[in-house]
Amino acid sequence: MGALESETGEEREKNREEQRRRTEEEETEDLEDNKDLEKGEKIFDTKNPHKNYHASMLRTLNPTNPLRIVINGNTRVPLTTPPPPPQHHAHYPPPAPHHVSSHPPPRPSSQPPPPLSQPRYIPTIKPTPQPTITSLNSRGYTNKISLILFVLQTIAAIGLVGFLIYKAIEGFIQDGKYRRKAKSILKFYLPQVEAASFLSIVLAFCWQKSVRVWPRFMFHFILWSSFFMSLAAGILLICFQKPSTDACGAALVAFAIGNGLYSCWVTQRTRFCTKILIKSLEPVSKFPDLNHPTYYMLIAGFLWMSLWILAVIGALHFYFPPLVIIALVLSLAWTTEVMRNVANLTVSRVIALYYLRGMQSSTYFCFQRALTRNLGSACLGSLFVPTIEALRIISRGLNLVEGEDEFMFSCAHCCLNIMNSIFRYGNGWAYVQIAAYGKNFTKASIDTWAIFEKQEMEEIVDSDITSAVCFLTGVCSGSICVIMVAAWTNHVHQGYTATLSLLAFYVGYLMTRIAMALPHACVSCYFVCYAENPENRLFDKTISDRLNLIKSGRDVAAPTPRVPHRFNRSVRS
Repeated sequence: MGALESETGEEREKNREEQRRRTEEEETEDLEDNKDLEKGEKIFDTKNPHKNYHASMLRTLNPTNPLRIVINGNTRVPLTTPPPPPQHHAHYPPPAPHHVSSHPPPRPSSQPPPPLSQPRYIPTIKPTPQPTITSLNSRGYTNKISLILFVLQTIAAIGLVGFLIYKAIEGFIQDGKYRRKAKSILKFYLPQVEAASFLSIVLAFCWQKSVRVWPRFMFHFILWSSFFMSLAAGILLICFQKPSTDACGAALVAFAIGNGLYSCWVTQRTRFCTKILIKSLEPVSKFPDLNHPTYYMLIAGFLWMSLWILAVIGALHFYFPPLVIIALVLSLAWTTEVMRNVANLTVSRVIALYYLRGMQSSTYFCFQRALTRNLGSACLGSLFVPTIEALRIISRGLNLVEGEDEFMFSCAHCCLNIMNSIFRYGNGWAYVQIAAYGKNFTKASIDTWAIFEKQEMEEIVDSDITSAVCFLTGVCSGSICVIMVAAWTNHVHQGYTATLSLLAFYVGYLMTRIAMALPHACVSCYFVCYAENPENRLFDKTISDRLNLIKSGRDVAAPTPRVPHRFNRSVRS
């Protein structure tokens, strides 16, 4: 027994010595490997050529560090938790504390498998979507078809005017009755019309300057001066006691009566509209050259009308004079309306950029843009907006005298709804977005009205009378020109009185409409830009207070009076 125990003791001693020697050899190899790995080198084991060791300087990190790399063959797995400590038998000494073995120790069968290490979850932060900002520097041309049609019309008008001027000069050269007629026209026709054209441009400058300097006074003055001037012109024409002048005078008197009723009806709106006009004209002082595009259009309009008047004289010596003169009148109406809207687009872009971006843009650049890229929209709007607005006014008039059993007024609501639907696709408010964003006319009309609906501003913008005031300003200038030309012509040649009165009214009206583009554009920009950003510090509480009054029922934006039922019963009886 003693010999057996001694052998067993010797074997134990040998096993311990062999285990200690193996442990020292492994420690030496690991230390050499660690030195090479710290240098970033790749170690190839000659004893086991199928095993490659890839490591980095991160091997020296703490085992609990999440950036530690565990080398397992050719695979690198990032650890989120430190590996479990190795399990040792009681008769084996534990390894040195500084030793990190590349081979995990054997796991007893009773121990559950360690969980597979997963890559550390790094939460990703999604960027907050920023609101898209619409570009204000579009480079495309808008409404190209309308632009092409207007260019063709302009070329044809220039050719026709030039040809008719040649015919007028030819009439002075020829002998006989044509020469006598031409001299009569030159003496009794041309001076009055040219004087009316000159008076109209002077009035246009005066109206615009007065509205900018005294907006509160001029707002009321225009409403009632147009009534008195049109009434005076109508009475003067009737006093000449000729069938042609009586017809023109009766038309002006009828218009004056309607103008007076309208001025009485909108009295309750003037206070709010005056506040908007005063507030919208404030940025004009920041742009000293903002009036220049309007002046350029007035000068161009004056020169074109002077040639146009000579063309009308030549049309009297050509075939079918009435048809030729009607063509000239329509061409002049479209051309001057385009001139007005070019000035409108220029002012709208300058003011809109000031409201939307706080920019002080170049008036010359905006004017150049209105004459090129946005000219097509100006042509399309000039062709349809006056017609749409006129038909809408007529529909509203029919709706006012609506009766329950009258057949002629049975479709009043239908007509009004149709015109309101058409108005959504073509309205004068669209020029602001055309100038600011370079949109087509139809899209700008739809988007602008959608913004008004979003802010619940339809009633307020629909009750604005700034456009009506600009229209009545033209009527007032036309009536003044009629008074001057009719008195002059009746004294020198009574046969031309009615014709020259109509021509003078037409010229005076168109020139003043061009001049009133600036205040009209300022008011439009104020409403549209407020609807886009009501929190802008450049806007006061005028519109918001009015909206609150309308929502609370303490005020109405545009009351539409109805004919009392007792009058309807009397009409039916």
